[in-house]
Amino acid sequence: QVQLVESGGGLVQAGGSLRLSCAASGRTFSSYAMGWFRQAPGKEREFVAAIRWRGANTYYADSVRDRFTLSRDNAKNAVYLQMNSLKPEDTAVYYCAARRDEAGLYYFIQSDEYDYWGQGTQVTVSS
Repeated sequence: QVQLVESGGGLVQAGGSLRLSCAASGRTFSSYAMGWFRQAPGKEREFVAAIRWRGANTYYADSVRDRFTLSRDNAKNAVYLQMNSLKPEDTAVYYCAARRDEAGLYYFIQSDEYDYWGQGTQVTVSS
């Protein structure tokens, strides 16, 4: 069982930066692939970024590539989403997700591939 708690959301002007954190419980965090998704009002939840646990390779949605950076610290049971050059269209509730992956070789970009979710943190970007 893994519990996830996001933090770091807030209100920022366009062009600004925020760093989201996701703290995970559980002793085997290093065996979990992690992902971030977001959901804007009236829209479906969409993939943002994913990270493998082995090698910490990352994968991003086209809409955030080169602006967002996902990293993880297995010793601290945490993942971080650094968001730069924020745009009003980045406004959404951001969710952290986890799923066990013993091989550590895969990214997961579909929301139904994840087993555990945080409660979400609001990010609002003003124009």
